Amino acid sequence: MEEAKPPNPAGRQLRWWWLASWLPQYLMQDQRRIRAQGRLLALSVLVGIVAGLAAILFFLATRVVEHYALDVVAGYQPSVRPAGEVEISWLPAVTRPFRPWLLLVIPTIGGLLSGAIVFTFAPEAEGHGTDSVIEAYHQHQGRIRPRVPLVKIVASALTIGTGGSGGREGPIAQIGAGFGSLLATLLRLTTTERRILLAAGMGAGIAAIFRAPLAGALFAAEVLYSSPEFEPEVIMPAAISSVVSYCTFGLYAGWEPLFKTPDLVFSNPLELIPYTLLALFVVVLAAIYTHSFYGLVHVFHRLPMPRQLRPAVGAFLAAAIGLGLYYAFGRQHQMLAVLSFGYGAIQEALSDSTKISAWVLLAIALGKILTTGLTIGSGGSGGVFGPAMVIGGCGGGALGIVLHQLWPTLVPHPASFAIIGMAGFFAAAAKTPISTLVIVSEMTGGYHLLLPSLWVCVLAFVLSDEKSIYSAQVVSRNQSPAHRGAFARQLLQNVKVSGFLTPGQPVPSLALNDPLATVLDRLESSGFLVLPVVDGEQRLLGIVNLDEVYLATQIHPAPPIVAEDLMRHEVQPLTPSDTVDRALELFVENDLMVLPVVSDLEQRKLVGLVRRLDIARSYLHHVHGPKSGDRPA
Repeated sequence: MEEAKPPNPAGRQLRWWWLASWLPQYLMQDQRRIRAQGRLLALSVLVGIVAGLAAILFFLATRVVEHYALDVVAGYQPSVRPAGEVEISWLPAVTRPFRPWLLLVIPTIGGLLSGAIVFTFAPEAEGHGTDSVIEAYHQHQGRIRPRVPLVKIVASALTIGTGGSGGREGPIAQIGAGFGSLLATLLRLTTTERRILLAAGMGAGIAAIFRAPLAGALFAAEVLYSSPEFEPEVIMPAAISSVVSYCTFGLYAGWEPLFKTPDLVFSNPLELIPYTLLALFVVVLAAIYTHSFYGLVHVFHRLPMPRQLRPAVGAFLAAAIGLGLYYAFGRQHQMLAVLSFGYGAIQEALSDSTKISAWVLLAIALGKILTTGLTIGSGGSGGVFGPAMVIGGCGGGALGIVLHQLWPTLVPHPASFAIIGMAGFFAAAAKTPISTLVIVSEMTGGYHLLLPSLWVCVLAFVLSDEKSIYSAQVVSRNQSPAHRGAFARQLLQNVKVSGFLTPGQPVPSLALNDPLATVLDRLESSGFLVLPVVDGEQRLLGIVNLDEVYLATQIHPAPPIVAEDLMRHEVQPLTPSDTVDRALELFVENDLMVLPVVSDLEQRKLVGLVRRLDIARSYLHHVHGPKSGDRPA
């Protein structure tokens, strides 16, 4: 039997000593990390609260306008609403009979009012708000005018509430993003921080209105690019703001998913065969959606009429299509899903697909493509995400019904095609396969179809063409103006300060006892705003700055002043091996336009001077390319 080893007090003391020495260092590093991220995360909470409250306000505004414009005046009420949508109990009941002809008048009036408000107060609020947010992120340093969110609420409530085809997510995304931008501007945050809060506000709006917090965070980071890239610094703040906005909206609207679905599962790998057909189908639908949408945008922009009137024309034509489908399909109320939100058609396709035919669902999908293009493409205010859910869900449901009749064992429930059709369609149309996969799962509360959804989303993204419903997207981070400076700094890390020195050229300098007159003459003849002060062996002692020399000349009567009296000792010089990236940092830290270059930091022997202007030219050369006449850095 092995004898027990006696305790080792020295070893225990060593471990305690190591812990005592390591823990303070760890806590200090952790504090620095928390301080660096804590401000943005704390502000993300505030952005989430505002986005959640704005989602409640916008939901109420659209429902109130819809109730009085469509229910009370026209007598139209959707036969089915999403199962998870909260009912507004204080709105009065409607008994008026349905008068279809008013569906031509009411949307037109709504488009007219929306166009007048948007193009009078904030023209950038036209169309779908998410694209404006993406453009602000890449092109406008994350800036959105404060009035835009307010105009967006009113204009979108009028457009959608009166029957225009659009979604709630675009306006809410722009409202959340607008507050994030405003908050960053008021607090004088950096441009990078303003962009992050802008994106976090966009994600918070999506999370609240679709009750999808995880998808909101991912969407904010993914939708900025048309390639499979994410904006990594956006994810954490967007996650915080999305959770907070979801909770804020949930306190009013409840915690149920937006749509109620049957218990659907994936249990047979052979089912991927019909799901592959679904991927091909939604790719075609997405191409029709994106190309027709921007085709209609182009047509409306060329119409010889005031732009304030275009939304009214678009709304009238959209209403005419909806009314035409209503009569063509025997006055079925489902056909009117091509107007306003249209979520009721998805709920019907998910609840009991046997009560609705494949032709009806396909007609709704194609009709929704046209009505959305006419409503939003003409300048009306609304989102394109919501209509995409209707198009993808109804189109997928139609294909599911057909395939169920052909292969009932491989397609046991057509509703699964409606769910996955929503995800695949928007993945192809918006180039956001991952966040779309998550958002559909959160909207339906069903996670058993993640595998086929992932399969369809990836195929749809890969097989789709380059056209995106969000025209402001850029291909990747290295093509975004938001990151152009960061990539240039990476390039500049390989450029050394030695490249700015001319070997053998004398370096102008001062001695400690040089009088003020000599200092002035040397500054004027050298052309530098800063001159180094050296000893007899050309070792750097400090610098003299022209601004401080000028202040000395204003003293009357002027005392005897020498260079030593004007010298700054604390300046940190450059070395030839320093990168230009490091030089940029030192110019800022020293607050000087010229820095001395020494052989090394120990000997400090002066070897040259470098202007801040030279560094700036090198920076611009790498960012924008060389201009004619420029000398390569």
